[in-house]
Amino acid sequence: MKAGVLALQGDVREHAAVLASLGADVIPVRRRSELEAIDSLVIPGGESTTIDKLLRAFDLRDPLIERIEAGLPVLGSCAGMIMLARDLVDGIEGQQTLGAIPMTVRRNAFGRQVDSSEVSLTWVPDGSTMHATFIRAPWVEAWDSSVEVLATAAGPDGAEHPVAVRYGSRIATAFHPEISGDSRVHELLLASVGAA
Repeated sequence: MKAGVLALQGDVREHAAVLASLGADVIPVRRRSELEAIDSLVIPGGESTTIDKLLRAFDLRDPLIERIEAGLPVLGSCAGMIMLARDLVDGIEGQQTLGAIPMTVRRNAFGRQVDSSEVSLTWVPDGSTMHATFIRAPWVEAWDSSVEVLATAAGPDGAEHPVAVRYGSRIATAFHPEISGDSRVHELLLASVGAA
């Protein structure tokens, strides 16, 4: 199985290590030929505005949208969640997303870098506990009924907000599963390859 990690900016190495530990052949994706060679893709955390600009600069944005629409399983973590959203709250003027999941995401919803935290979540698919690290994390503000909520967390406003969702073979997390030592999110992505 060839698992790609979008290698323009962000936590590329960490995601690649988790995927390799699960037996995937990992391909860093910077070119269209690499995008066409993979069975799944991770859009890592980083800076969503930078990832957006680099996708366009490398002429990858439209080919990536086409591959996702054609059924490429994809996981977006943190900035990757922002990139997969249909709509943004608190986005920067001109910022574009891939529009892959019918949801609205609020950028930096959990606060600034100094507000980063580690929490225990309930992972809805099996009801178990999952350790999650939030770094300038977004949350899902609104979502269509076709979007499955996989985990929620309490925000600084005191309300519970979705922080992990699935829409078919498209998965997004507000947290960083690549640094938690828990591979279940990546396993879910790789399992989506067979389902797709």
